[in-house]
Amino acid sequence: QVEAKRYGAAAPRVPLDPTPLQSTARLPTHSSAATHPASASVRVQVPHRLLASMRISVAAFAAAALCASMLAPADAFLPGSGAFVGANAKVSLRAARSAVSHVPDFLRVPKLRTSAGVTNALKMAISDESMLSTSSGGGGFFTNSNPEDRRVAPENINGRKKFKVVYVVLESQYQASMTVACKRINAAQENVCVEAVGYLLEELRNPSTLAAFKADVEDANIFIGSLIFVQELAEKVVEVVEPLREKLDAVLIFPSMPDVMRLNKVGSFTMAQMGQSKSVVGEFMKQKRKENGASFEGSMLKLLRTLPKVLKYLPSDKAADARSFMMSFQYWLGGSPENLENMLLMMANTYVYEGQKQITTEISEPALLPDIGIWHPLAPQVFEDSTEYNQWYDKEHAPMLGINPKTAPTVGVILQKSHINTKDECHYTSLIQELEARGCRVICLYSGGLDFSGPVTDFFTKGKVVPDSVINLTGFALVGGPASQDHDKAIEVLSGLNRPYLCAVPLVFQSFEEWKASELGLHPIQVALQVSLPEIDGAIEPIIYGGRDAVTGRTVPLPDRINLLADRAIKWANLRIKNNADKKLAISIFSFPPDKGNVGTAAYLDVFSSIFEVGKELKRQGYNLGADWPKAKEGLMDMILEDKEAKVGSPYLNVEYRMSVDEYGNLTPYSQELEENWGKPPGNLNSDGANLLVYGKKFGNIFIGVQPSFGYEG
Repeated sequence: QVEAKRYGAAAPRVPLDPTPLQSTARLPTHSSAATHPASASVRVQVPHRLLASMRISVAAFAAAALCASMLAPADAFLPGSGAFVGANAKVSLRAARSAVSHVPDFLRVPKLRTSAGVTNALKMAISDESMLSTSSGGGGFFTNSNPEDRRVAPENINGRKKFKVVYVVLESQYQASMTVACKRINAAQENVCVEAVGYLLEELRNPSTLAAFKADVEDANIFIGSLIFVQELAEKVVEVVEPLREKLDAVLIFPSMPDVMRLNKVGSFTMAQMGQSKSVVGEFMKQKRKENGASFEGSMLKLLRTLPKVLKYLPSDKAADARSFMMSFQYWLGGSPENLENMLLMMANTYVYEGQKQITTEISEPALLPDIGIWHPLAPQVFEDSTEYNQWYDKEHAPMLGINPKTAPTVGVILQKSHINTKDECHYTSLIQELEARGCRVICLYSGGLDFSGPVTDFFTKGKVVPDSVINLTGFALVGGPASQDHDKAIEVLSGLNRPYLCAVPLVFQSFEEWKASELGLHPIQVALQVSLPEIDGAIEPIIYGGRDAVTGRTVPLPDRINLLADRAIKWANLRIKNNADKKLAISIFSFPPDKGNVGTAAYLDVFSSIFEVGKELKRQGYNLGADWPKAKEGLMDMILEDKEAKVGSPYLNVEYRMSVDEYGNLTPYSQELEENWGKPPGNLNSDGANLLVYGKKFGNIFIGVQPSFGYEG
């Protein structure tokens, strides 16, 4: 449902310099829009420093937290600081639409601190505004999910003290873990119980949901927010929580926009100055991150694990509260029900029931996976070395599945660690099993940060077994994810890998049911983040493969899309392995309007000379062009069309193949759906009355075809 527009050679090139940074995508429109070629095309500028900062690097965030609590105010690692991207970087979106007079409020980002040229940032162009309205319910414009489905309350209080937790998250993978964690507390604790309700950030667009959110926060003890990076919605969260901040026992805000981060309150620990002034430490860390990239991020992840152990020995209350915050962040990153249970118990014991000793069970330390590793759903452990993983896979796992490691294609997969932490990895497991069922080896890496360049280089490029194709299942850019893209670095790493690179798309802002029913298709922000930006890295085939379940919040695989994605990854892998002489290639020649003698024309381009030169290079690289390949471009033109002014349907076009109606029906299962507008096959266009005609010429394994006609200019 998303069409990523890929430009041809004649289109303006997208600059890779991050200032300015541009990407273009086209959203689907009503089918009737195709009949209006004059539909306006809106070009919208989105400041990178706000939109593209939907998720900040956890490593940099930890450093910022330390600076804010123990040293000096630090803003070097927050959106808007320029630490990640140039202040003038932008994303450009296009969409065909019939009217451009209004941009819906939910797509606006007010109060931008940038140049006057982008004061109305995030004015995304979308087809008809009427398509944005949804049926009544608990959700916002793009989702009808109901927060009440995520509410957990004790069945029997039995004289226990109850504390209440309200949380807001960008993505839904924490929902299931939080639900299990609260149920465990209610079942096991003798003195306390918990009520919890969670909101997806997108749901706050709905006024009634926002009112319910405010009512929940008013009688809450603990508020938790994570990945709140959409400006308009961040303002709504601040508007609700800030007046109640002092009343709340604790406020935990994990990577989010500066105004939201300043809501943090864990005893004496705050981030009140976060993002308001520069610090020497912050500037130093920003520079180090720029210089060292993934290695610096890895060092910060290690620092995050070490800090609580150090802070434990500092005597001040401020150090103890800072340690509580850092421990909470580790629990949150751990993501499992056990980690979230211990986080809630720690916060309740220390800040809700301070000094009352209401929690009688032991509160365990965070249980964390390695920051970077190779994961497999059936492996006994997470591997931190590709050689060790390959030994387990080839000697133990592959034989059980009947996979021959010596001949099987290998598909590399890039995963998002938070889904593994929260055990919300069903969509990952589904694809892995589908690939293996088709005889593929699979190697899956993840990173605790948002820079995958290091793991890709270490586990794929320099690994014992280099994948034949790679799928990025996070849906985001390779370096920086949605927070801060470094496309030059990504291109360098992917060029070194030199393998087909697919970036698949998990639904984030909509449930599967909502996306399937929507005529608009994918959420516009997700189009920018997970279609346009990865394509600048060099990613191909943005196939939607998983969606959020509206009730449980878990990501579920979409079976037909899993099959399609596996097909494409395997075909790309086999294509890479195949000898050039065995590869088949099709080249399509422009022909529109088909009744104007435009076969093989293009603005300021010599098409047949270009194809002839391409053919010579293909021949040099070992492709099979057969014995009929001409010695000059004129011969190539004569073989395809004898008349230089030939029109589609004229006797001067070479017919390479006649397809029978039966064959067409077998190849086109949806053919009957076309008959209402196009009639029964073979039709009157590209037909001899009995067969469908394929115009062009085949040279060995290379086919040069003329674009089929689909109508005439009036």
